[in-house]
Amino acid sequence: MHESSEHIHTIRRFNRFYTRKIGLLDETMLSTRFKLTEARILYEIGFKRTTEMKQLIQELGLDGGYLSRTVSKLTEQGLISKKASEEDGRRYELSLTKKGNKTFEQLDQISMNEIGSMIGMLSSGEQIQLVQAMKSVQSLLGTEKSPPVAYILRDHEPGDLGWIVHRHGVFYTQEFGWNDNLEALCADIIANYVKHHDPARERVWIAERDGERIGSVMLAKESESVSRLRLLLVEPSARGLGIGKRLVQECTRFARKCRYEKIVLDTVDILEAAHGIYRSEGYRIIHEEPYSHFGPELIKQIWELELV
Repeated sequence: MHESSEHIHTIRRFNRFYTRKIGLLDETMLSTRFKLTEARILYEIGFKRTTEMKQLIQELGLDGGYLSRTVSKLTEQGLISKKASEEDGRRYELSLTKKGNKTFEQLDQISMNEIGSMIGMLSSGEQIQLVQAMKSVQSLLGTEKSPPVAYILRDHEPGDLGWIVHRHGVFYTQEFGWNDNLEALCADIIANYVKHHDPARERVWIAERDGERIGSVMLAKESESVSRLRLLLVEPSARGLGIGKRLVQECTRFARKCRYEKIVLDTVDILEAAHGIYRSEGYRIIHEEPYSHFGPELIKQIWELELV
């Protein structure tokens, strides 16, 4: 109960911050003559092109009487057109007039400029992190749950290996504050893989969804009997789809096919989500030692999976 109360306070604190940040307490929208509700109505109709009063009530969560009066006001100003539905004369379709469309485009541009200015102080990586967090909030709290989008696993293609290095560097800096040594290590791993690649016994998999790379893993040859799992990564936007587990399983399947006797991997103590995947696949920890090469004080772990 105490934990739940803390979560509620955190969410309320965020709500107050976000409300102040985007200016929802201002009487008018983005320093224009329109009140917030009026601007929301113009936005909703503008994006949908045509809608009905009932749909507006559901989308905006407004009282029907209040919404009707506001729509009438905007109609009188020549911004909204109202006509009876061809399917049911008792229902009315709302659309923007030529003047309304021009006003909508102006409001939309002002909004784009305001948001652009707000995030302009952030780096590219920070902007990605912000957008991914917002997508997570919408996904978790949205009333309409979208079905998960299918993904594929494929062999690496030109550009994929550079992407792996880039995304490891960005991800671990953003998530854990690690230094450049992690990115340098990934670059060395990739370079060594390319120079000494044994296509019969080594492989890189890329997880892809809608043409976007969302995960990676490598199985490299350590010796004739031992292989090494490396560069496991799942993008935050793709968590919860079982991609990490699938990538690790593919390594196991391929290693057995190549008749390796074991798979080993290096990790650190704070990567608990990955640890759960390794344990479920049958890996066990065989060695631990202090490690600070990436900046923070960590515990380096070596895990092993016996295949025979």
